[in-house]
Amino acid sequence: MTRQELFDWCRQQYGTEPDYPWNDWNAVLRHTDNNKWYGVVLEVDRRKLGLADEGIVDILNVKCDPVMIGSLRMQNGFYPAYHMNKDKWISIMLDRPESDETIKGLLTLSYELTKGKSKNIKS
Repeated sequence: MTRQELFDWCRQQYGTEPDYPWNDWNAVLRHTDNNKWYGVVLEVDRRKLGLADEGIVDILNVKCDPVMIGSLRMQNGFYPAYHMNKDKWISIMLDRPESDETIKGLLTLSYELTKGKSKNIKS
């Protein structure tokens, strides 16, 4: 999934647009009602992910169930969260077609984990 395919999917699923708070190519995906982040797309040097080769890659940070993070990190293309809480977030390398469905599932989970609490309204 490319960054553009990811943004298109989020637009279709959640009605959200990428936000560029740092005036660069890095983007935040936010809830429309509470502005909480459910995803962050970053350009990262491969070496910062522990990879031997050089170059820049796009990664997606998503909030995740801590129980799942250990097993996900054992898979190719999944890394400790870059610049986020490593106990609750995970980084996924984009542009790996074999991960597209996993990315969609993890984005859905992240969206659910970061949405606001429902308020009980008495009638």
